[in-house]
Amino acid sequence: MASLPNGAAAASSAAGGAPPVDKEVDFANYFCTYAYLYHQKEMLCDRVRMDAYHSAVFRNPHHFRGKVVLDVGTGSGILAIWSAQAGARKVYAVEATNVAEHARELVRANGVADIVEVIQGTMEDIVLPEKVDVIISEWMGYYLLRESMFDSVICARDRWLNPGGVMYPSHARMWLAPIRSGLGDKKMEDFEIAMNDWNHFVEDTQAYYGVNMNALTKAYRAEHEKFYLKSSIWNNLHPNQLIGQPAVVKEMDCLTATVEEIREVRAQVTLPINQDRTRLAALAGWFDVHFRGSKQNPAVEEVELNTAPDENGGTHWGQQVFLMTPSPRVNEGDSVNVSFSMVRSKENHRLMDMDITYELHEASGRKLPAVATKIFLE
Repeated sequence: MASLPNGAAAASSAAGGAPPVDKEVDFANYFCTYAYLYHQKEMLCDRVRMDAYHSAVFRNPHHFRGKVVLDVGTGSGILAIWSAQAGARKVYAVEATNVAEHARELVRANGVADIVEVIQGTMEDIVLPEKVDVIISEWMGYYLLRESMFDSVICARDRWLNPGGVMYPSHARMWLAPIRSGLGDKKMEDFEIAMNDWNHFVEDTQAYYGVNMNALTKAYRAEHEKFYLKSSIWNNLHPNQLIGQPAVVKEMDCLTATVEEIREVRAQVTLPINQDRTRLAALAGWFDVHFRGSKQNPAVEEVELNTAPDENGGTHWGQQVFLMTPSPRVNEGDSVNVSFSMVRSKENHRLMDMDITYELHEASGRKLPAVATKIFLE
């Protein structure tokens, strides 16, 4: 995702009575990461990401020619530079971190300093001299909403977008699908190794030092269960790992979405299984975004950025894998009913807590008992 104006914290706390966020702590924990060029390079080397934004801008020059553009979280400044190259009259490139200095350098080196103005500050605090016609931003985090950067984009839209203006991207969707994978077995093995190591530690500490550490075993187990078995896993999956039909769990129109709408995502979906004699090891989540313009000002050529499993490799976002424990055997014709909930963590509003309940309906008509699990997207 792009570098983030740290005003997202203020947007989160201002809307819907969410708890206040300490901006200094938020900056130290999160924003400063994006000031490093190695992090910018990782995103700039993502060809799926780069090609989608480049195509969206240059295949739809009517959205940019002679227009005023706001780039939210400009990072290296590349989206602002492309906007200028596509004919924008003026581009305001807002960036909270010190990478703004690198963005200014790139803007000058690419001959668009007369068009692109890099502003270092937060989206909530900066004041522009005029309204804008286009807001462009690469705000997407893991599974779309992790990092909560879209809050700042909503703030920018509500403050500065002209009526009839367009959002780049304009729409977004979150997907969920059943998969087969060996990740669960590996994580269970790692968990058991960790617990065996702890048990030896408890025995040795008692034997050598006369202190019984067993009182901490329950807490140690819970800590490691969360880490190994209940934490979302980043992975670039192959399409042949999908064992059923994906389903959309959230759709967003970036022109109308609200912070309240994205603070909590809930869905009930049915995932038909289309492979025989396999195991439902996990659910996988990914997203896509679309550059469609708006109803009043549509794109000439719609572009999609898709982070679904891809046999040619993936994106830096990858997919998120949510382990199902236990992992039931499934066959073609079965279906999995899933109740899905994702909310922001109370400890850190940029992280997500998920509650997933899944119920297997076999083709024979037999229903297996529902299983509930909690997953942490950290």
